[in-house]
Amino acid sequence: MTASAVFLFGRRARRRWVHLILGGALAMPYVLVGSVVVGPLAGADGLLSSFPVQLLSFAAGLPIAAVTSLFPPTRPLECGAVRALCGTDEAALAQGPARTRGERVRTAAWFTLHLGLGGIVSGMSLAAPPFALTLIVLPLLAALPGTRPALSGVPGHGWAWALSPLAGLALLLALAACAACCGALLARWAPVLLGPTARERLAAAEARAADLAVRGRLARELHDSVGHALSAVTLQASAARRLLDTDPRFVREALAAIEDTTRRTVGELDAVLGVLREDDAPGTAPAPTLAADLDGLLRRTRAAGQRVTATMDTDPAALPPMVSREAYRIVQEGLTNALRHAGEPVTVTIGTADGRLEITVENRLGAAPAARRPGGGHGLTGIADRVRLLGGTAQAGAADGHWRLRVRLPLRA
Repeated sequence: MTASAVFLFGRRARRRWVHLILGGALAMPYVLVGSVVVGPLAGADGLLSSFPVQLLSFAAGLPIAAVTSLFPPTRPLECGAVRALCGTDEAALAQGPARTRGERVRTAAWFTLHLGLGGIVSGMSLAAPPFALTLIVLPLLAALPGTRPALSGVPGHGWAWALSPLAGLALLLALAACAACCGALLARWAPVLLGPTARERLAAAEARAADLAVRGRLARELHDSVGHALSAVTLQASAARRLLDTDPRFVREALAAIEDTTRRTVGELDAVLGVLREDDAPGTAPAPTLAADLDGLLRRTRAAGQRVTATMDTDPAALPPMVSREAYRIVQEGLTNALRHAGEPVTVTIGTADGRLEITVENRLGAAPAARRPGGGHGLTGIADRVRLLGGTAQAGAADGHWRLRVRLPLRA
């Protein structure tokens, strides 16, 4: 009983009823145009001359409505009304105007169905409540003095007076049931007639994938650049604090390294934010590469107190720009892991073999091995993403008391 009441009179049913009334209002201009055609043929004086003329005018107006629905704005407007009033899932409806022939035909079918059912329910909503109310109050009117002559057309049987209120309530219930069923029918057919085509679903999926790719790239860049800088600055500041009274020269060098690291990180952050702006605005710092900043990266890492030995067996300037950029971030993340987990000395080896760039970052396991690193776990994921985008391979793990990161990147796609 409760479920039936909700279906007939619930919030969703009321909103769908409003949607049907809106369809009836939209149908009125087409009915008037249809009456211009039907009236002379039927010999009627006007639209309100007879009920059959009204039905014929309504039927003649629907094809005209179908033709006008072929204009592009129809589908977005109808989809907006369905989202707001019918309770249909937004993902099940198309976003833009109908462009292909099939999309226009489906939109025309929906518009005709909406106006047809809306016109019927609107007409019932206008006619049924006054008649039902009359039936409900009929026994009260009969009890008033002087009303019998006015009710001479009503059967005089007692059962007719007693059942008239029930008939009025049944009429209102039938109206609510008709409106609820028509609203449910429209909600069921909306995804079929207004839903996206396979082409539109594919375009939406591609746009979503592109957005996720941009967000993933942004997350990797922020993690690698800002994460490395914060790790280095934290260690430099900690060492400077401990040696503040005993080694002023080291403190000055640490402060200079902190200044250099933060200044460069601001430039890298500006380059990362360029991903969000999607522009090449003047003054935007370029992303660092092996050729441009490998020496600076090693210098800043050593300034944090880390012992680093680097071997470069290839000319970084000869590397493809994308490979050089991603390789820089991979080396940066390897050094960051060593800084975080007190693993030194660190050995970095970069070379080429068999058309691939090979990168190895190795350090002795410190007090907090990688398997128990606090707050970590994103760096290796970022490295794996970068390697996968370039079609390379990556291996990372502990062996013989050392943590080893080994990456191979193809020099050509």
